[in-house]
Amino acid sequence: MVQQEEITEQVKDVIKEDVWGVIKDFLNYEIFSLGTEKDPIVLTVGLLFFVLFILVITSLVLKFIRKIVTKKLPYEDEVKFVSVFSFAKYFIYIIILFITLDNIGFNITAVFAASAALLVGVGLALQTLIQDIISGVFIFIDQTVHVGDIIELEGKIGRVEEIKLRTTRAVTIDNKVLVIPNHKYLTSTLYNWTQNGTVTREFVEVGVAYGSDVNLVKDLLIQAVMNNENVLKLPEPLVLFTNFGDSSLDFKVVFTLNDSFQAGVPKSEVRFEIDRLFRENNITIPFPQREITVLRK
Repeated sequence: MVQQEEITEQVKDVIKEDVWGVIKDFLNYEIFSLGTEKDPIVLTVGLLFFVLFILVITSLVLKFIRKIVTKKLPYEDEVKFVSVFSFAKYFIYIIILFITLDNIGFNITAVFAASAALLVGVGLALQTLIQDIISGVFIFIDQTVHVGDIIELEGKIGRVEEIKLRTTRAVTIDNKVLVIPNHKYLTSTLYNWTQNGTVTREFVEVGVAYGSDVNLVKDLLIQAVMNNENVLKLPEPLVLFTNFGDSSLDFKVVFTLNDSFQAGVPKSEVRFEIDRLFRENNITIPFPQREITVLRK
């Protein structure tokens, strides 16, 4: 009986040794190797698992830090912090990765030397992406643009619906989605129509024939504007006599709207009303006149 138990224990030991041997062989399995014989760069399954374990621990720690920091922050400050933190955590991952590889004997210098060309190519490919992310961080920090703002960028106008770390999404007046890379804010001139409020000053220009009663023209322009329900009564509309044109006396009527995003509709209505009032009062809107002289031999 005792002899049978000893045999059983020996079998168990052999099985344990075989299992541990298989595990060790698996962990020591070489995925790839670079470098020279004197200074090799070897990546095994065990090293890969260890690196992944460190990255998972780092991710959990970062999530815990973000949760603690944002717990009592106001919503706007929380959005700013999360955006900046999302950008910074990638650098933290890279630093932790390099430190981990260096501590386990992985020659980081040799890796950089072996993949220098690849890193240059990746850097060039990611250049615009990094610009977008940095611009997104600046937007959140200095509050250049907010959700709901009406912006004009490179001739395109839209209402901002969402600001992300890399892109800004806006909707145009014809309900088309405008996706703007954030680096455009640094390289182009941005017009924020509503940063000082939703109320904006708009204008409509018109020319009348020479000899027209300019005071009557002024009264009719003000009447056309005041007849529109979308125009604010205060501040009062203003009529400017802008120029003696080649074919007309040029006027500009300036008025105030509460929704500049929809400015095209009330401005069109004002033009219709101006045309109606001018016809009723015999005010002529001239067309350009050109004299052509034909010389015959």
